[in-house]
Amino acid sequence: MILLISDLHLEQERPDISRAFLHFLETRAVEAQALYILGDFFEVWIGDDAISPFQRSIAQALRQLSERGTRVYLMHGNRDFLLGKAFCQEAGCRLLPDPCVIELNGERVLLMHGDSLCTQDIGYMKLRRWLRHPVSLFILRNLPLSTRQKLARKLRNESRTQNRMKASDIVDVTPDEVPRVMALHGVHTLIHGHTHRPATHQLQVNGQAAQRIVLGDWDKQGWALQVDKRGFVQEPFTL
Repeated sequence: MILLISDLHLEQERPDISRAFLHFLETRAVEAQALYILGDFFEVWIGDDAISPFQRSIAQALRQLSERGTRVYLMHGNRDFLLGKAFCQEAGCRLLPDPCVIELNGERVLLMHGDSLCTQDIGYMKLRRWLRHPVSLFILRNLPLSTRQKLARKLRNESRTQNRMKASDIVDVTPDEVPRVMALHGVHTLIHGHTHRPATHQLQVNGQAAQRIVLGDWDKQGWALQVDKRGFVQEPFTL
């Protein structure tokens, strides 16, 4: 059994979500061969050198899961793209590139956070390219902690304001981009998060049936995609 989750947006101000996540690790994830966390694991991450006691407790819980035999994989999201090697070493997890192709049930499957599929959101895509550039990442990681904290608050506030003003199709994935990316990677199943719109979409890639599975976020309820002999099954649960 493999489990995939995304968009928990963990923060100390939402103890209900962190409690639900810890319970999830102790009950479901411990039975899994692997757990994949596809981005926006934390609400904000300003650098491994600024880890808080709350964030450290989450890392320790992941480490315990890893030591009990469940492989843990983590992907950057748009909120926590500064997560680095130090956190992964402490948490006992492996950082995956976005996008990443893995094998599930004998099939090549493409994993993404999903924000790079929202190509109609031109302003965000420009900001994303700038933030993810290696030079920008180096500069951001070496800014004073207080400066990074101010910048994170500014970006969060601007993101919330702009998203409220944008049409829903702008902040969702671009329909034409999905089959293009899937064809580029030679897959017929794509799994991603980011949009907070859990669903399974059927589509065509190079004339063949394909599917796009959107992971749900953890807010009013939790979501987990389970991959086993039944196939791909995503279900919600109470926090």
